[in-house]
Amino acid sequence: MTNPLSEPPAPPARPAAGGSLDKLKEHIGTAARDERAAALDVWLRQLFPSHLPGVSLLAVGGLGRRDCAPYSDLDLVLLHRGAAGIDRIASALWYPIWDARLGLDHSVRTLPEALSVAHDDVKVALGLLDARHVAGDAALSEELIAAASDQWRRTAVRLVPQLKELTTARWTSHGELAFLLEGDLKEASGGLRDVTLLRGVGRAGIADTMRPAVRAATLRLLDTRDALHLAVGRRVDRLVAQERKAVADLLDIEDPDTLLRRVSGDARTIAHAVDDAWRAIDRLRGGRRRGGPSGAPSRRPVARDVVEQDGELVLARTAIGPVPDPSLSLRVAAAAAIVRLPIARATSEWLASFCPPLPTPWPPAARAALVSLLGSGPGLLPAWETCDRYGLIDAWLPEWARMRSLPQHHPIHRYTLDRHLVQTAYEATAYTREVDRPDLLLIGALLHDVGKGLPGDHSIVGAPIAAEIATRIGLPPADVATVEKMVRLHLLLPDVATRRDLSDPKTISTVAGAIGDPATVDLLHALARADSRATGPAAWSDWKGRLMAELVGKVQTALDTGALPEPPEPDPELLDGTLPVVHLDGDRVAVAAADRRGLLAGVAACLAMHRLDVVGANTVTVGGRAIVEFYTQPRYGSPYDPVALAADLRRVGAGDVSVTQRVRARAMSARGGTASPRVVWQRDVATDAVVLELRAADSPGLLYRVTHALDEAGAEIRAARISTLGTDVVDAFYLVGTWSPADRDRVAAAVLAAV
Repeated sequence: MTNPLSEPPAPPARPAAGGSLDKLKEHIGTAARDERAAALDVWLRQLFPSHLPGVSLLAVGGLGRRDCAPYSDLDLVLLHRGAAGIDRIASALWYPIWDARLGLDHSVRTLPEALSVAHDDVKVALGLLDARHVAGDAALSEELIAAASDQWRRTAVRLVPQLKELTTARWTSHGELAFLLEGDLKEASGGLRDVTLLRGVGRAGIADTMRPAVRAATLRLLDTRDALHLAVGRRVDRLVAQERKAVADLLDIEDPDTLLRRVSGDARTIAHAVDDAWRAIDRLRGGRRRGGPSGAPSRRPVARDVVEQDGELVLARTAIGPVPDPSLSLRVAAAAAIVRLPIARATSEWLASFCPPLPTPWPPAARAALVSLLGSGPGLLPAWETCDRYGLIDAWLPEWARMRSLPQHHPIHRYTLDRHLVQTAYEATAYTREVDRPDLLLIGALLHDVGKGLPGDHSIVGAPIAAEIATRIGLPPADVATVEKMVRLHLLLPDVATRRDLSDPKTISTVAGAIGDPATVDLLHALARADSRATGPAAWSDWKGRLMAELVGKVQTALDTGALPEPPEPDPELLDGTLPVVHLDGDRVAVAAADRRGLLAGVAACLAMHRLDVVGANTVTVGGRAIVEFYTQPRYGSPYDPVALAADLRRVGAGDVSVTQRVRARAMSARGGTASPRVVWQRDVATDAVVLELRAADSPGLLYRVTHALDEAGAEIRAARISTLGTDVVDAFYLVGTWSPADRDRVAAAVLAAV
């Protein structure tokens, strides 16, 4: 054993942070991982007691497989035959590892204890399959390795339910690596943790899980994780946007988007292999429950030309002929999605090889099958992914190849473009009963972002592409025009609802004129909600839903009756009484005070002090009395203290600037942190004002700084709409009066200086 009075040997050196690109590249790849494992083995042997019979040290996890990343933890098992003083031996091993600041997952077991735990704990059982002798009694280590492998072959099928439960929970927590813009390379579905599962299924003899494509995908993901560790300088498995460029450079990949698409493809390969493994296990378990094979398997019809066999969908014998129906692949996919059963691998391969191309226009059966597939609910996502795996989607929609695994760069997006489109169609099923044409809603949802990845505004660019696809599908001209309009205007309702004054008649008349008919308003409303929910949590909120519903109601009224909204009258209670007057009503905060410059900015600062985010504001002056109304939402979800907020607002209304002094100072100190802010003037969109739009990155006190700058520039703000999109904002300010080009330049400069 290492002398406790002497310094323990130094651990292997890790790559120096900030090293040159070429030097860091030397730490990536299979050879580099082997070298790391060998160096760690040597160090651990130096720490291990010498001439100690009946005790051995085994590596499991990444070190056991010799694929440890530059900053991976160590997973070690100290095995013994009941050795005296084993706790002291273990401490002598573990403390130098901790002192070296290496992560350590460790256990101390006898051989029977290790096998007993593995017998009932599937995670331990899988871990022992990677066990490798490092130091000490080699015979003892080999005895455990052989016994654990034999026990796994005998108990694997029994432990499958536990394994599936743990795996499903992990996937639910971490999502699908193939479709996430910032996925976990290890824990997400299709990540490296799933490769451990595949090895286990293969070692149990259930299926051939580690085929060449899976092995190649695994090596590329391991290389990506190596590069990620080196780029960040610590252990991290989530590939976030700001690290993609550095990782791509280390892997000699041309750009971050190409890296993300490669990761997506590798994750898909692994996820598909896991799906195949689950099916093999289910078939084996089903056979055991029936007591083994007894004649031909049962077949149950589920749709025209489609039957269920052993929990999978296969073709009916009558469907296989010299000239198959071109709509067959779509009908099989729709059946799989509706009954929520997988398509058998052999059936998918047959459809990919022998199903003829769809004619143009599509036959009615194919079009009906597509709508059924898109409207199938939870079964849509797995059925679509299976069809994509075997190339069927490309046969239906040749444009899909361009969109597959395409990154979306706005931070509010969670998924790649292809998954976002399918997810939007899935979300749209919640609104099919609210529209006259649910089929057009589902098709529009699938195609709404088809222009992304091409130069120009994706709504404008995508509209003719969607029209071409709708024509090819076989929709009549009137329906093609509706789909084209849905794609072109799919952002209209959310943008107007969150950035415009909905009490302004011009806002309503403009939207009504652009859409043209009530049925399309309903379609766009449903599409906007589905799109927001499919984008990610930052794209949807209750207040956004209320604003869109208010806008839709007013537009429908305008289209039905021609009536436009009258300008709202001020709250009578705010027009009377001693100033200042404060009203708090849920998310509405109203203050009436003597008209003075800086009131709007002061109230905004007070709301920020109470951790309230502003989503809208209205101001009006009546007889020297200024009335400001704010619509807010809690920044962290907790409700505000109404007594404290009302007291502070009264002091602000009375002109006491000390209330918000700290917030003002912090807000002013945050200036300059926004990259490339823009001011855009929107004319002819309001009845009695021009609209100044500020597009910038969000920062503390931004609303206070901008309203203060507008006050100082002499601008009268009639209304404001605050739209936050992830880390960005689009703030719209209605400025009363007509503004000359020189005045606009002066005000814009003041606003940009405040940002």
